[in-house]
Amino acid sequence: MKKSIGKPERLYPNPVVLVSSSNGVKDNIITLAWAGTVCSNPPMISISIRPSRYSHELISSSKEFVINIPDEKMINACNFCGTKSGRYFDKFKEMQLTKEKGLVINTPMIKECAINIECRVKDTIHLGTHDVFIGEVLNVNADEKIIYSDGDIDYEKIEVVSYLMGHYLRNKIIK
Repeated sequence: MKKSIGKPERLYPNPVVLVSSSNGVKDNIITLAWAGTVCSNPPMISISIRPSRYSHELISSSKEFVINIPDEKMINACNFCGTKSGRYFDKFKEMQLTKEKGLVINTPMIKECAINIECRVKDTIHLGTHDVFIGEVLNVNADEKIIYSDGDIDYEKIEVVSYLMGHYLRNKIIK
């Protein structure tokens, strides 16, 4: 028998991403677990951020962001970037993360992440506690060591993580 549990605000578990943003002077990183594919042609991804967050301000002004896919070795950086404000901390410096120039946009990528997805904001939807930025994917960058010969990404070679109620989970591909 099913029992109603009310209206929880999350779909569990969610992928963990590190979103980098910039206003051209200051760069920032925010950890999000509210990101997902919303369209395949043209390819688009959504991210949800509270308007009070510093990254919201940077993305709103620059109209671009990079979704960086961390692996399980980056959990400390995910925790830090998700709990400290970029208004007061240089998260790249604090977490010893390397800025890598975007190939299409001006926002830096995180070199330590095997996958970086460069996006330009197509739309912003104001929903309530969060705003959804719909980003058109302009370019996907991946470390050569995780790319199949056909150009697709071999996700078995990186240990991506999901987030569930304050805990990180290892993702495992099932064949």
